[in-house]
Amino acid sequence: MASSLHVDLHKVSKFVNASIPIGFLLFLAGGIFVSFYLHFLTVAFLFLMIVNFFYMNVQKEHIILNNFGLMGQARYMIESIGPEMRQYLFANDREERPFNREERSEVYRKAKNIDSASSFGSQENFDSTEIKVRHSMFPTPKEELKPFSVTYGEERGLDSAYTVKRPIMISAMSYGALGVNAVRSLARGAKQAGIPMNTGEGGYPKYHLMEDCDLIFQIGTAKFGVRDTDGRLDDAKLVEIASKPQIKMIEIKFSQGAKPGKGGLLPKEKITDEIAELRGIEKGQDVVSPPFHPECDTVEHTVEFVKRVQEVSKLPTGFKICLGKLSEFESLVEEMKRQNVFPDFITVDGAEGGTGAAPKAFLDGLGLPLTVGLYSIHECLKRHGVRDKMKLNASGKLISPGAQMVAFALGADMVYSARGFMLSLGCIQALQCGNNTCPVGITTHDPSLQKGLDVPSRAIRVANYVKHIEHDLEEVLRATGCKSFSELTTENLYIPADTVLAEHYNSVFNTKLAS
Repeated sequence: MASSLHVDLHKVSKFVNASIPIGFLLFLAGGIFVSFYLHFLTVAFLFLMIVNFFYMNVQKEHIILNNFGLMGQARYMIESIGPEMRQYLFANDREERPFNREERSEVYRKAKNIDSASSFGSQENFDSTEIKVRHSMFPTPKEELKPFSVTYGEERGLDSAYTVKRPIMISAMSYGALGVNAVRSLARGAKQAGIPMNTGEGGYPKYHLMEDCDLIFQIGTAKFGVRDTDGRLDDAKLVEIASKPQIKMIEIKFSQGAKPGKGGLLPKEKITDEIAELRGIEKGQDVVSPPFHPECDTVEHTVEFVKRVQEVSKLPTGFKICLGKLSEFESLVEEMKRQNVFPDFITVDGAEGGTGAAPKAFLDGLGLPLTVGLYSIHECLKRHGVRDKMKLNASGKLISPGAQMVAFALGADMVYSARGFMLSLGCIQALQCGNNTCPVGITTHDPSLQKGLDVPSRAIRVANYVKHIEHDLEEVLRATGCKSFSELTTENLYIPADTVLAEHYNSVFNTKLAS
């Protein structure tokens, strides 16, 4: 719930923008009936009115200007002197959370197709908490790099096996968590970039489908879009969705990094008539998904459910999980072997992952970090001799090439990002995702805020972000001396003994990681 002291800048801007034409009319009348000299103010207000009209109705480059007009311009003016103000009065460029200004700036520059090279050295700490990529004395020539390619479902010999040619995918974001224009911008950008987009658990993916990109349909614990009257899986509805040509894979969500052990949450403020219809829910109350699938109350039933979705959908099918107890996951793997049923992929989500809304106790207190969860699952699958039965996707604060390279070296075949793509759209980290008041129109259903999010121009930014991420990843890969991401291991990383990953792995597996 928003604080009672919160200033509603949207309302303030509406007041200011309404006052400008009123002021123009008042001074125009005053100049005619009171004093000619008041026309000087008439001209001034006419100028402001023209500029405001241009910002809010003509230009499409800046969402803030589209939504707030001159008040938005004031924000940009203040932001322009932000570095000086932060340097002497406030936080520096590395102190903001969850992403600091330097991290966000890198995404913005990539999305705008601007070179993100920096000067005068890194601002990282270079202390015992940072994992670094090891370079080689003999970098790989560009012509020797192997083209990136990951095929989901090839292990089972599926006719519907799906190949991704670029190393990053758009992670799960539903229509509900995001507004219409944000979903369409991401989907159109995914189409232009040639990558798939995860639908999130929002039910029938109406706006995801509209832009004709490749989609990964997510089945959440509430099974929106594929549920029966009892909240269980409706096979016929799954067949209908899986038969659509845009749907390439199915992802079952067992748990999410930002709130493991708890189902999805959509605040009532964000539930429109259309969202209620697409999800099959009622308006006027928060929608909280169950903490687990009712079909998955034991490891035996969980594996059976994976098999059922595979057989019904006839598509590559995997699941998303945030690792908690490694012993439980080990039991799950043993049951997979017993039934000879394996997911086509596992998406490993870290506790540092994002969400539209979650209790702070879950955000801060539950789940293992991605580096720990990913490497533990990778090693567990190797020990049981089944790592080659499936692909591993990594998810959790992976917005930059450096973090993504670490994930590849820890066992990932592919990386997911959600907030990276939100930033590429123009997210300013206002932290209002669950309040329906997102100032840049991404996580809101308020038409007056969404109108500034211009789909064609934002889709180009999404595609630019993918292009520059891919370029940087290839450059760093060459620096390691490897020819493909699949060659990367922990030997390509410097892992200080004081990192959470090293401490966890040494204590759990009684083994020392390369450092």
